[in-house]
Amino acid sequence: MDAKTDSPGMPGGAPFAAVASRPVVAPFARALAVLAAFVPGETWLGNRDLSVRTGLPASTVTRIAQTLVVLGYLFRDDEGRKYRLAPSALALGYGATANSDVQRLACACMQAFAERHRLHVNLSSRDRLDMIVLESCRSVQSALALNLYVGVRLGIASSPMGWAFLAALPELERYYLLENVERRTPRDWPRLRRRTSEALAQMSRVGFCSSLGEWESEIGIVAAPLLVEGHAPLVLACVGTSQQMTRARVEREIGPQLLATVFSIQQKVAS
Repeated sequence: MDAKTDSPGMPGGAPFAAVASRPVVAPFARALAVLAAFVPGETWLGNRDLSVRTGLPASTVTRIAQTLVVLGYLFRDDEGRKYRLAPSALALGYGATANSDVQRLACACMQAFAERHRLHVNLSSRDRLDMIVLESCRSVQSALALNLYVGVRLGIASSPMGWAFLAALPELERYYLLENVERRTPRDWPRLRRRTSEALAQMSRVGFCSSLGEWESEIGIVAAPLLVEGHAPLVLACVGTSQQMTRARVEREIGPQLLATVFSIQQKVAS
């Protein structure tokens, strides 16, 4: 399955214009946008790449990138005039994930589910208009090779992880995010809107959403929101082969047991 993104843009999920009336320190927000433009699988980005992804003028990107190099958050390849993340940026991300009690408690349940059903299981959260993988577990008996490692992004309106997250939000917040997706991806919006609506309806009926063979014919995905007091909504998802993830098995076994795992994690966190 390919990782996808509905938009880069500004950290927090909104474009710069949408937050112009809010009390933000613009230079700081722009620097974060530059750092957030880097995604797994793309080591080096040039000035033009960063400008396109952030929506910032090339001259502004140059100044910000040079400052981030001085501060140790970016490396610069003088010959190719490109940048990549430095260890200091990695340390920020590691600190965010390593200090999460929810993730630590979820890992054992995720691994047990993965081994029991011979699947891949991941935990994700929203970052702007993407879902970003925070934890990933797999069964040693799974024959499926996936690239859903920590840090991979998936579009919030184009993945079961995103649909499950959207279902957990208050209606106004959900509409706000989807309006941003529509602005960023107008050509794909009719398809994304239809598929998101179908997934939200499924969530309302059974508590989870599924995608069977939509990205690749041999892959099935089931996702459900994980709600913990004091935390932004998380999403627990499992991925397996089409042979494992038949519609009947998803509805009778995988989906209900994924919900049971979500409940178990919630109970562990609350205790």
